[in-house]
Amino acid sequence: MVLRQLTLNDFDEEIDLRSPKIIAAVKKLSLESNSESRGAVFTRPEVVDFILDLSGYTEGQDLHKKRLLEPSFGGGDFLLPAINRLFDSWQRTRSKKPVVEELADAIRAVELHSKTFADTRTSVIGLLQQKGISETSAITLADRWLFNGDFLLTPFAGEFDYIVGNPPYLRQEMIPAALIEEYRKRYQTIYDRADIYVPFIERSLSVLRKGGCLGFICSDRWMKNKYGGPLRKLVASNFHLKIFVDMVDTPAFHEDVIAYPAITVISNESPGKTRIASRPAIDKEALSSLASELLSPGQCGCGEHVRELARIPKGSEPWLLEASDQMAVIRRIEQEFPSLEETACKVGIGVATGADSEFIGDFATLDIESDRKLPLVTTRDIASGEVNWLGLGVINPFDDKGTLVNLSDHPRLKHYLEARKGIIASRHCAMKNPSNWYRTIDRIYPAIAKKPKLLIPDIKGEAHIVYEPGNLYPHHNLYYIISEEWDLRALQAVLLSSITQSFIATYSTKMRGGYLRFQAQYLRRIRLPHWKDVPWALRQKLAEAAIKRDINVCNHATFDLYGLTEKERAIFGGQGN
Repeated sequence: MVLRQLTLNDFDEEIDLRSPKIIAAVKKLSLESNSESRGAVFTRPEVVDFILDLSGYTEGQDLHKKRLLEPSFGGGDFLLPAINRLFDSWQRTRSKKPVVEELADAIRAVELHSKTFADTRTSVIGLLQQKGISETSAITLADRWLFNGDFLLTPFAGEFDYIVGNPPYLRQEMIPAALIEEYRKRYQTIYDRADIYVPFIERSLSVLRKGGCLGFICSDRWMKNKYGGPLRKLVASNFHLKIFVDMVDTPAFHEDVIAYPAITVISNESPGKTRIASRPAIDKEALSSLASELLSPGQCGCGEHVRELARIPKGSEPWLLEASDQMAVIRRIEQEFPSLEETACKVGIGVATGADSEFIGDFATLDIESDRKLPLVTTRDIASGEVNWLGLGVINPFDDKGTLVNLSDHPRLKHYLEARKGIIASRHCAMKNPSNWYRTIDRIYPAIAKKPKLLIPDIKGEAHIVYEPGNLYPHHNLYYIISEEWDLRALQAVLLSSITQSFIATYSTKMRGGYLRFQAQYLRRIRLPHWKDVPWALRQKLAEAAIKRDINVCNHATFDLYGLTEKERAIFGGQGN
């Protein structure tokens, strides 16, 4: 049997013999044997049925008169159940027309990986034969429905009523450079470090018929992270975020995956209210009941399992899917106070070297000029909540202005680095510019070491904001805040408060186990009054609370800072003064 494979003639005009690198890149991915390296994650059948229900692809519809698209069908997790529903719907009509004539246009499905395509094609033909379809007709339908190629490059005739699936979980660095370059030409949503599921959503929406529904299970990070901005703007401007179901920490897949999955249903219609559910039980009956509640007509009752929020999508800004009393307070504070960096506070991240084993060592014994090394603070140094320096230092190849020094002017540094040149020069940043082979990935500005700062680990489960008086340079797993205006002890109290925790939780994607990521993009969203507007007594109260690490007093002082009412104070866990 001949597989239905995309040829050069199947692609847009840009993808032809003038682009051999792209052809080669697609072929390379199509032959990849490791499912992880090609972003393949397989969805449990209960979840598939749930998504098909939410998308409206049900037997009660005349599915043979509709069109369904599956952009990355893999082993057939979505495709095979969809075929079952299609046949149940078609047989209900008791049509006398030949099956190929009736169903040839009902499904289009794409899979890049050649072996997976072949195996699933065989499964499709077998399923069709079980439905009583002749082998010839089954092969004809399979070859009309299935395409072996790259969804992001595959042309389609017409639009689709339903688009469902689980797009690949694949980072850009896993994709050949020529292919990424081509994707960037075609898709406006590939921004910053966007994973490949982002343009999958864009491409799918571009062929979604008016009134049609897209139902995907994929990472929810695009709704809040920087790289999701263009996609958020696209959806907010042209579509309706209809349903969102948080699937984090649920067994939604056949294998455990390090992702932050959510089910998202987007319809091609005017924006409206969004119905939200969170972490449902992966049980057929429970999911069926939840689908009915999410799809119920009229006003949502906002009961135990489903909430309804209006106007979530607001352009490229992060989407806030929470509907809590805390969220209402956060939104008020955002309207009334400037951002952290608008109050003369600066958020930064410590130095990444690309070769810590060579650039970092015991400060006292690093055999280089004293002005070419800096004492280094890492997460281990602040594990107790205070700074307990363990004595590490980092090699500093930069002058005070952040310019690389001339090694000839520093003979001990030169000798040290050249003895380790094999490792240092093999780093990606060094190979990009061989003459600067000894630079660290990030520039080092020695003056930062001398500035008092607040140190914040990237990932933590509880308040962990550490004051450093101005002796150490931060490692890359630490964010830092410095300020020309705010007293850092007072600011430490604000950052230790439950309000700041809510700010971070609002915008951050939670890690497994409930851990928050305290990244720069989230820290910058914190709101503060200008230091000059903080009364003297409150300044003292904040600073003293931080020094004592009294979280209760930090909370109450921060409540005063933002002018919280008694009711609002109670929401964040405190009534006192």
